[in-house]
Amino acid sequence: MALRETDPPRIGGYPVEDRLGSGGMGVVYLARSASGRRLAVKVVHGQYADDPEFRARFRREVAAARQVSGAFTAPVVDADADAARPWMATLYIPGENLGTHVRREGPLPPDRLLELAAGLTEALRDIHRVGVVHRDLKPANVMLAEDGPRVIDFGVSRAAEALASDPLTQTGRVMGTPPYMSPEQLTSPRDVGPASDIFSLGSVLTYAATGRGPFDSESPYETATGVVESVPELDRVPAELRPFVTQCLAKHPKERPTPDELLALLRGEPLPPPSAREAAEPVRPRRRRRGLAIAAAGVLLAGVASGLALWLTDTDPEARDLPRNWRAWEAKDTSDREEEGGPFGGCVAAGSGLFCAGDDVKAARFSLATGTFAWSKPIDRTPTDMGDMEGRVIGVSGGRVFTYRNDQVDRDETPVPHYAIQALDVRTGKELWTTATQHGEDAEAPVPDAEHGGAVWTDKGVLTALGVKGDDYALLRNDTGKPRWRDKLPSVHCRVRGAEGHGYLLCADSARRTRVSRLDLATGKPDWTVTVPYGGLELLGQASGRLVFRRDEVDGTPRTISVLDLATRRVRTLPLAPRSPDATPTVTGGTLYFTYRNGNISAIDPRTGRERWSVNSVVEAPGPPLESGTHVYLASVSGRVAALDRRTGEEKWSLPARGTGAGMTVAAEAGARLTLVGDALYVPYDVRAVYSVDVRNP
Repeated sequence: MALRETDPPRIGGYPVEDRLGSGGMGVVYLARSASGRRLAVKVVHGQYADDPEFRARFRREVAAARQVSGAFTAPVVDADADAARPWMATLYIPGENLGTHVRREGPLPPDRLLELAAGLTEALRDIHRVGVVHRDLKPANVMLAEDGPRVIDFGVSRAAEALASDPLTQTGRVMGTPPYMSPEQLTSPRDVGPASDIFSLGSVLTYAATGRGPFDSESPYETATGVVESVPELDRVPAELRPFVTQCLAKHPKERPTPDELLALLRGEPLPPPSAREAAEPVRPRRRRRGLAIAAAGVLLAGVASGLALWLTDTDPEARDLPRNWRAWEAKDTSDREEEGGPFGGCVAAGSGLFCAGDDVKAARFSLATGTFAWSKPIDRTPTDMGDMEGRVIGVSGGRVFTYRNDQVDRDETPVPHYAIQALDVRTGKELWTTATQHGEDAEAPVPDAEHGGAVWTDKGVLTALGVKGDDYALLRNDTGKPRWRDKLPSVHCRVRGAEGHGYLLCADSARRTRVSRLDLATGKPDWTVTVPYGGLELLGQASGRLVFRRDEVDGTPRTISVLDLATRRVRTLPLAPRSPDATPTVTGGTLYFTYRNGNISAIDPRTGRERWSVNSVVEAPGPPLESGTHVYLASVSGRVAALDRRTGEEKWSLPARGTGAGMTVAAEAGARLTLVGDALYVPYDVRAVYSVDVRNP
């Protein structure tokens, strides 16, 4: 769309290259940043710019929009609520929108529909997690980018809506696009919450599958009536997607699933009945609304106002998300142990406690808020002179922390391990139950990365190998430690693994073939099994609806990364450039990262294998990166930390090393696993020490 004589040459210092569109709220321009990135800059019409209340609301909603960041949304780059005409810049997403694509190419095939459903659901999860509601999810606001769908157009309409005396209209328009609106948007717009976006999601997916909305009619009035009263037309929606869409299109908001429940449904898990979901929701007292019906910056291209609204009406979008009474702290395991040793391997947060393990400590508790040290339990009640970095928290649930013990005995001057999984009381550290796993010279610890056997935390409890040689596998009851079920491992080459709360068996049939089975945790039997044409696989985790596997170098064959699409059960090897031997792969959030001892880190799209960015960080020998909605965090064993922009790799801030390493008798090859609770980051370092920092004010 050509620029007009009245269009500005620059907005906020960004050169304008083209006009992308206009609507009732403003105009959208294509601009370019100093670094060359293309931006969609959305400028508000003068009728709103002249109202000081609109500006105040616009400013607040921009702050909320900045918090929305995820793999399937367009991030806010810059904004100015005080300009003559307020504007906001988001990253420009090239590609076709869903509406245009379906009109030109027809409905999407089933495999692309499932990818679209997963991507849009993840986008809504990220949006809702920061207390925001989109309010106008529709085909025109879904871009089909090369690496997956993107939700765009977080409009300014909520700020404009708040200026209107009639809650339904602003210059004669309802707030939304009727074929994709929820019943509550049409009947009680003041009560619109996150469930409204779920209803819109169902309508958008119906359109993508059939070329029509579920309530389409020749008359807009009949369409709106159908949204409120009629049964949706879903006969042409593919059978594999129909249950998902049906759940989304429930008329009552409380009957619709949450994004997390929808993602579980895509993974093949059953949903709890609506009554159970409603009963599980905490009852909150009604508060007097403070009129925070405010909007994020942006404009609607289609002429009907859209918006991104704060859902938590009493929440300040700039408030810190920190544990109650939190302050910056650093603390150390001060139990009666040697001052020398090594670092914790990682920590897990639950309730008001942080539970750390490693350096022969099976679990140590610190206060999340203040770092106050409560208790520490050794992994071996008769420890040897030197620690060997053992110790891992398997999981925390129901007032119990699940870890493992090793009462090794000396036999002919050779330590023989005797491993057992334990449940400890989170408050006192008292042993509640103990279940023996493997023992003997070849026994392996019940940890997620054991070469044989192993143990992982699942949604149903601890899944572990059992027996003297680890030949069985079982799911342990949280309350007693007794097996809910127990079965024989199919072969001695099988390992127990987990990802996103699911349990898996990886069985190497040969050097060239591995069977991957997802387990039904109610019975221990496989839900499904896929044969992967590679041996030596290790499960790194799950990202973007795919299991990600590492295959190390075998007989001169270079290491590879393979992915198993959980929707189609297809396996492919990612086309990655060769990596040096010290490259360590990690899956966190929706990204595959490679870290190197020299501080380098690369971000890879696990769906395509495309490198998103590669930078050199200030962190030497970084541990596993931790991805949040906006940043990637790295730390060294000395406590040095860097926060990188998740999308570009640009360093946003860093903290210097804290530990001297003087007392470390055990050399750690890399930094520990990090833990993030809201805005509080917890960093293990030096000799059994931890510190906490506010990532928004480091």
